[in-house]
Amino acid sequence: MAKDIEATERRKARVRRSLRARAYGKPRLSVFRSSKQIYCQIIDDGEGKTLVAASSLEKANREGLKTGATVEAAKIIGKLIAERAVQAGIKDVIFDRGAYMYHGRVKALADGAREGGLNF
Repeated sequence: MAKDIEATERRKARVRRSLRARAYGKPRLSVFRSSKQIYCQIIDDGEGKTLVAASSLEKANREGLKTGATVEAAKIIGKLIAERAVQAGIKDVIFDRGAYMYHGRVKALADGAREGGLNF
């Protein structure tokens, strides 16, 4: 178990290191997925503040979704975060997939965010 955690942390650090190298001051769209929900937030690393956040746990999202663990839910959350970001004046971000593969729910969230107007 400890080796799995170490590998995950190494993978996450590797992704963050490459993001920092090409961020150029852009905010970071960070994704976290659990077995039942998906969460995302746009973070300004310079100030260490969360600018915009969205998750499948929000009451408005829970009514229309059977569960937050589906590709459809991830796409809806991606569109929601993009809508909130555009309202906050954010158009360009860097996508931080964390330790997750760019596949399934993570990819659906990214596609939804792009459809909503975010550039990355």
